Amino acid sequence: MAKQDGGIVETVKTLFWAGVIAVAFRSLLFQPFFIPSESMKDTLLVGDFLFVNKMAYGYSTVSCEIPFTKISLCPVPGRLKLPLLSGDPERGDVVVFRHPVSGQDYIKRLIGLPGDKIQMKEGILYINGEAAPQTPDGVFAEVFEPQGSMDSTPRCSNAPVGVGGTCEKQRAIETLPNGVKHAVLNIDINGYADNTDVFTVPMGEYFFMGDNRDNSMDSRYSQSAGGVGFVPAELLIGRADRIMFSSAGSSLFYFWTWRGDRFLKAIE
Repeated sequence: MAKQDGGIVETVKTLFWAGVIAVAFRSLLFQPFFIPSESMKDTLLVGDFLFVNKMAYGYSTVSCEIPFTKISLCPVPGRLKLPLLSGDPERGDVVVFRHPVSGQDYIKRLIGLPGDKIQMKEGILYINGEAAPQTPDGVFAEVFEPQGSMDSTPRCSNAPVGVGGTCEKQRAIETLPNGVKHAVLNIDINGYADNTDVFTVPMGEYFFMGDNRDNSMDSRYSQSAGGVGFVPAELLIGRADRIMFSSAGSSLFYFWTWRGDRFLKAIE
């Protein structure tokens, strides 16, 4: 009996330490993230599953919370950076951050650094008065149908499109001032998000936008209007570097819907 009891104790110890390691991994190193919406198409598709590098910018209170709790392993003001592993956020990074009001985790592209002046004019991004060049790159086409767990349908430049039809958006490659190139999608140039006032990014805060420019509630919209507004540095959680796999179905567990061309795909 003693031997059996000892075996049970060892099993419990093993499970306990496995749980501690899993919590530490998720809290301090890499956080899983599932893309629920189309705001970052076509860089990120609905159903993409990725890990967020939480070491990239160092740690803040929100970036090392224990999963499914608001208990932080780093209850310190500001950010604690790790030598050689942590740096400053760079323009063009794809970042997961905590929404300043709702507390939800969002993923967008970092466009404006502290002190920058950001504006959209006729669908073109201006940073500190200079246009970020866009090179036409064909059409992004997808099936018009409910997507992901939210069953949302995409917006189309060729609307109206019936279910099962081809939904199109104009695609371009945008070049940011630091040389980062990434794809953006455009539906029209008549909405507010394509023609904005000048936003001056406060010190210690950042300005984010979705790559699907006409279908993203981001820093172009104030928090009172349901947008993101400016995001303080302490709300950054980490950088998204690589897609692990991608599911075209309503659940990541529907392996028969996984997209074979997105396994371990680098995020640009």
